[in-house]
Amino acid sequence: MPKPMTSTTKKPMKAIILYDSQSVGGSTDRLIDSIGKKLAESGAYVEKARCKTNGDFSFVEEFDLVVLGAPIYYLLVASKLSGALGQSSLRTALKGKKVALFVICGSPEPMAQFLYLPQLKMNLDNPVILAEKVFAPDQTGDQQVIAEFVNSITEAYGKTH
Repeated sequence: MPKPMTSTTKKPMKAIILYDSQSVGGSTDRLIDSIGKKLAESGAYVEKARCKTNGDFSFVEEFDLVVLGAPIYYLLVASKLSGALGQSSLRTALKGKKVALFVICGSPEPMAQFLYLPQLKMNLDNPVILAEKVFAPDQTGDQQVIAEFVNSITEAYGKTH
């Protein structure tokens, strides 16, 4: 009787980083690139996309992990990401998805945990949040801090997958 053939290799995680930033090539873009590179080094397939307030986010369904992040401007999460969560198909596309969240702000971390991460979470509809991180401006280029964030994501993903 033939034995069933099964693959012993795991399907690589497909991750998308959705973000907003008011500048191109600034610290947020460099942080996004570093997060993406670290995820790719862990074996993930990674894409990134800037959010549009009224964009069509149906493509998110094809990803296993969604990383959402933005800087804080004037006490609010950057407007295109928060707008996309409130006004587009993004909220629906994220329902039940594995998600990691981050913000970049100069406020003390306890304040950021209390004020800014909830701004992202209030527009989410029952995702599985794997990791959250508040990056201080001086941490956006710190490869150790970035690696710790990505490791927390991949470890949590491994436990849920």
